[in-house]
Amino acid sequence: MAESAAIPTPDKNDESFWTTVTTLVEPAWSEPTDDDMFTMDDKVLAAVRALAERISTRAQAYRGADKPFDPALMAAPDVQLALLRALYEAKRSVDRLAESAATVAGRSGASYTQLGLAWGGIKRQSARLKWPHAVVRKSAGESIPLRYAGGVAVIHHDPDADAWWYTATAADRQDEESEAVHQSYAEAIAGATEFLLAHGQAARRPGA
Repeated sequence: MAESAAIPTPDKNDESFWTTVTTLVEPAWSEPTDDDMFTMDDKVLAAVRALAERISTRAQAYRGADKPFDPALMAAPDVQLALLRALYEAKRSVDRLAESAATVAGRSGASYTQLGLAWGGIKRQSARLKWPHAVVRKSAGESIPLRYAGGVAVIHHDPDADAWWYTATAADRQDEESEAVHQSYAEAIAGATEFLLAHGQAARRPGA
């Protein structure tokens, strides 16, 4: 609690907000407890089971017959195979989200050593192999792309203003071009990430 109390918590309209947000806090996380992990298991299972019921041919037959899918039907081996297929998709989703998180963290100042520690303690070299484009060496005049939440952004430097800006296209096809007002590369990354995340969530809403 003492460590948490020492971390500044400015509001977004405070002048120090972006400077604070783009400053890496260490330690970046506390180890999850058993209760945390059991709770996550339950939520993952609920999401995966929902997908399994959508793709299961047996469940589709019940829907076609306008009959409810009784939970007891989860014991059917074919439904468990559908569940296994859904778990595979969950793993692919985790891999995609991990790549996004590693890229944002790495391009905002985290090292491969820190990425490896966050990913279960793998070595720096293994983290580099897993996410080869997450941490890049950049010069002031270099523009570097970023993929996040189903969208893409490019971070640019304006030498005349000595400031950073970004262009972005989100998952819902909305475009954004910021002003060259960001004082650092990491601040521009944070702004682009916020835009891509907000519009990525909008793209996943029903009817979006």
